[in-house]
Amino acid sequence: MKKVLVVETNIQKYAGTNDATGLWLGESAEFVDELYKHHIEVDFVSPLGGFVPLDPRSMKYIDKDIMRIYTEEKFVQEGLVNTKKPKDIDPNDYHAIYFTGGHGVMWDFPDNKELQEIARIIYENNGYLLSVCHGIAGLLNIKDSEGHFLISGKRITGFTKTEEILAGKVKFVPFFNQPAAEARNALFQKKRFYKEFALKDGQIITGQNPFSVRAVAKLYLEERKTCKQF
Repeated sequence: MKKVLVVETNIQKYAGTNDATGLWLGESAEFVDELYKHHIEVDFVSPLGGFVPLDPRSMKYIDKDIMRIYTEEKFVQEGLVNTKKPKDIDPNDYHAIYFTGGHGVMWDFPDNKELQEIARIIYENNGYLLSVCHGIAGLLNIKDSEGHFLISGKRITGFTKTEEILAGKVKFVPFFNQPAAEARNALFQKKRFYKEFALKDGQIITGQNPFSVRAVAKLYLEERKTCKQF
């Protein structure tokens, strides 16, 4: 069975500030929890490899399921302390790549050519591109072999400007997800702020906010059931 690659940020603070950010813990832990239920193996990668900081605000939303994953030695060591570097990844080992969120990804996901190439190969091998919340930043600049944005013409979603306003981060973010996606001709869709919303368009599955993680995972798992190689 091919594995799923989970992408996390190395960014520890909002640019130009001392305000901490990082991975939104639940966006990794809840996704991994759903895949583990189906005995699907997961690897973790980050732009620089190694340590992944946690957004301190995400710790307020820990439930017993997130805590169960967070206290597993494998998750801590492979997903937070010693993530793989992109150069160590063979895209052919994976059926999907999943971009987690937390505001940090807005700085180290969009322009990472290595991750984009990994994602392109997975996609062109009939695999899936997944993201949740700010993880949409990882999808923005992925292009196909002909140089076209993969999200062009696709229905996708991500953290909205309304949600940024409610989070109090409008002045700190380098861009807003909806106009960035629409500039690449994506069809950005959204629902009420901080409510679960995930959608699939072809081989791309996206979720709007931290409350949409399990919905993204379940849409992917439904797709995986139909794949002949599984």
